[in-house]
Amino acid sequence: MAKKITDLVNFASSSAKVERYPTAEDRLVKGNPEQNNQLHFAVKDKFFAGEWGADVGCWKIKYSENEYFHILSGKSILRDLDGNELVMVAGDKICVPAGFEGEWEVVEPTQKIYVIYEE
Repeated sequence: MAKKITDLVNFASSSAKVERYPTAEDRLVKGNPEQNNQLHFAVKDKFFAGEWGADVGCWKIKYSENEYFHILSGKSILRDLDGNELVMVAGDKICVPAGFEGEWEVVEPTQKIYVIYEE
C-alpha cells in the first residue's frame, strides 16, 4: 500500500511525548544526569528516529545498534575503551557502529536528532 503525505512525520509538529529518566546507576561514571527522549518514528523494533538529550555527567555505553546523529546543541565527548576521544558540538554529524563501547560524557547539556538501526 502506498504511503501518503499524512504518513510523514515532521519532528517540529509531532505529538510524540518527551520521556525523562535518570541514567542507570550501574552505568554512571560521574554525576547523575537526567536524560530525555522523544521518539518520533519507529518500525518493527528495528528502526527508530527521534530527539535525545542529557544533562552534564558521564556514563558507560555499549552500542548494540547502528546510530547516526546530529548534535543540535551542547558539547559531549565520546571515549572508546582505549581512552581515545571525539569531542562533539552543535552541527556535528556522527555515525556510531554497533559494537562500539566506551563512555559518553556530557560537558554542556546536549541535544541531538538520532536515527537508529538495530541489528
